Amino acid sequence: MKYPTNYLKLLNFRLRQHSHITRKLIHTTSTDTPQLEVKFSNGRNLIMTAGKYARFANATAVCEMGDTAVMVTAVAKTKPTPGTNFTPLVVDYRLKTAASGRIPTNFLRREMGPSEKEILSARLIDRSLRPLFPAEYRTETQLVCNMLALDSVYSPDVLALNASSLALSLSDIPWNGPIGAVRLGLCDGEIIVNPTRRELQSSQLDLVVSATKQNLVVMLEGKGNVVLQQDLLKAIKQGTREAQVIVQEIERLQRTYGKEKRPLESIMTVGEEIAAAVRSMSEMRLREIFQDAKHDKISRDVAVNEVRSNVIDKVWSSYPDTEPALITEEFNRLCKSIFRELVFETQLRCDGRDYDSLRNISCQVDLYKPLHGSALFQRGQTQVFCTVALDSQESAMKLDTLSALESGIKAKNFMLHYEFPPYATGEVGRVGGVGRRELGHGALAEKALVPTLPNDFPFTVRLTSEVLESNGSSSMATVCGGSLALMDAGVPVSAPAAGVAIGLVTKYENNDTKHMQDYRILTDILGIEDYMGDMDMKVAGTRKGFTAIQADLKIPGIPLKVVMEALQKATDAKTKILDIMAEAIREPRKVKKECWPVTERITVEPQQRGQVIGAGGINLKKLYIETGCTATTEDETTFTLFAPSQSAMHEAKEMIDTFLVPKERIPDLEFGGIYTAKITELRDTGVMVILYNGMPPALLHNSQLDQRKVAHPSALGLEVGQEIQVKYFGRDPVSGFMRLSRKVLQPTVSIVRSLNKTNPSEEQNENPSSS
Repeated sequence: MKYPTNYLKLLNFRLRQHSHITRKLIHTTSTDTPQLEVKFSNGRNLIMTAGKYARFANATAVCEMGDTAVMVTAVAKTKPTPGTNFTPLVVDYRLKTAASGRIPTNFLRREMGPSEKEILSARLIDRSLRPLFPAEYRTETQLVCNMLALDSVYSPDVLALNASSLALSLSDIPWNGPIGAVRLGLCDGEIIVNPTRRELQSSQLDLVVSATKQNLVVMLEGKGNVVLQQDLLKAIKQGTREAQVIVQEIERLQRTYGKEKRPLESIMTVGEEIAAAVRSMSEMRLREIFQDAKHDKISRDVAVNEVRSNVIDKVWSSYPDTEPALITEEFNRLCKSIFRELVFETQLRCDGRDYDSLRNISCQVDLYKPLHGSALFQRGQTQVFCTVALDSQESAMKLDTLSALESGIKAKNFMLHYEFPPYATGEVGRVGGVGRRELGHGALAEKALVPTLPNDFPFTVRLTSEVLESNGSSSMATVCGGSLALMDAGVPVSAPAAGVAIGLVTKYENNDTKHMQDYRILTDILGIEDYMGDMDMKVAGTRKGFTAIQADLKIPGIPLKVVMEALQKATDAKTKILDIMAEAIREPRKVKKECWPVTERITVEPQQRGQVIGAGGINLKKLYIETGCTATTEDETTFTLFAPSQSAMHEAKEMIDTFLVPKERIPDLEFGGIYTAKITELRDTGVMVILYNGMPPALLHNSQLDQRKVAHPSALGLEVGQEIQVKYFGRDPVSGFMRLSRKVLQPTVSIVRSLNKTNPSEEQNENPSSS
């Protein structure tokens, strides 16, 4: 067959066009689908593909590792959202059971609202991407992370983060990426890059590092089993190096296939004359406010708001053609600039502290008698009230199927619930459902405390943290207050834990954060220092090492040097906080409180198990209703009793004794012994007999009544109340029932049968003993 000349020319042109692509860029024959492969130092590969699916989106990327594949689509509106002064970025991350070959177990058998794991993963991606959006970008943008396949070996959240980086890089959405992200583990002192689920279960560290080019760290989040500082620093350094490989490959793909970035629409600002008027009327007053250490959160906010209102009114009256919103933005920009300048000029912070000083800390424990454990932790104007409730192991939280597959844990026996009511900041708001912020802060505090808990604790622990006042780092105050409450509840923690937030104020030009002109690291930051600053790094752990870390940035990355200095300051502050906490309580309480629950194991005979449970579990229900005690079956003979108090345990054990036949009435039966049994009931299958008074009737089956085949016990003339001799052969190992036999005590009868079966009547006459 001959092809047209025009077709051959077009084919040759296409071949010449793509001949310069490197060997790592693979194309299919049907569509121009770029694909790259990233090889990490430990030999594991990450494959990323772009443009194959969802082509109506601005860009689509698929990231694969092992048999796990995640697709991310990036879509942005064409015009900025009016009246918005921030980047409206939305990240939707959903784990789909269909991707793992499962069906949801809810009533509708379909995916419902996002789970806690999905929300936390979405926040992880958001915090990694947001610092790299230009400040002028105000267009609504959505990233949808869609699970294509899950193999329960590699976690999909880091894959979704890398796919998001590739999608934004190839799209026309303005973004100063790309970034690369890796997960790091620590086993036997060796760093593992992108560990599997099984490796993570035995790993001391689970750390996610997001970094951009020039080894700039963008985001850190992780948990550890008391990881030493040098090991954590080593993991961060290696994670940053490994991320550079991903960044380089994405940049290579972006140069060839990336779309031209859409131009940024200029943001309306006030003129130089109005800006000068705002500065002249507010600069001195703001400097005085920010240098007055007598101010607290409320009084400082009130003073700044008064200046803001006064300046806006005066400037607007002089320039009535200017929108008040633009004057407000100019004032806020100036306010932030003055606050940051004073940090460098005065070497002091707005509350009078130097860079490394902590706020005043006070601790109290055992506040209310009915509580198993309680603590009040106050740090400056941040106040957290923590309570501990101990319950039975049946109260452990059962995880959904996908969370169990990913984490390898089916149930959680430690839960930390973080609450942030509106009155904590003096505001009026809705009290009710848990928001994404509350979930994130609670999960971080839970990561910090879990490594200190014992593995064999017999209770389920619920730690509730209610923020009563908030002026910075309430999540780290939750770690401190939670550790105190656990020790007050007698939970044998390995060591107390504490947390602190580290801030950062920098000077740089043209988004070049690699070569900073100057910077200041702030220990134990206030809420205003978090808002006006460039970093919020939360670090928690024991005296020995780290248990949790989370670093959020507002600038496009910081050098490793700054990260190392911040971690060292966090270590020093953590030690000081633990010293103060030790003044309230040094170790877990050993003298029991009256309100503490108790747990015991009881052992019963196999035949008594049914008596304890009762028909349809009626006895266990009665036990719980009357005493509050729950009984859990461990095996055929052992029950675990949980009672809310020692007195309830005594009452429950007395009630169980009433369910059982007293032990002194149960004689020891000898295997192979011959006993006199009394018939209590005739059945089609045999007779029910007892060997002693008070014994539950045991079945003597028809097959064990006589040497001959018996269809019904009445054929042998047996009656209720009659006594017979039986032989005891112990109990059945499965059912626990007695094994009795009367047949073995009967004389053996020889039966002679003729081989000639043509005349049965003659055979019967010849062998009268067979009848």
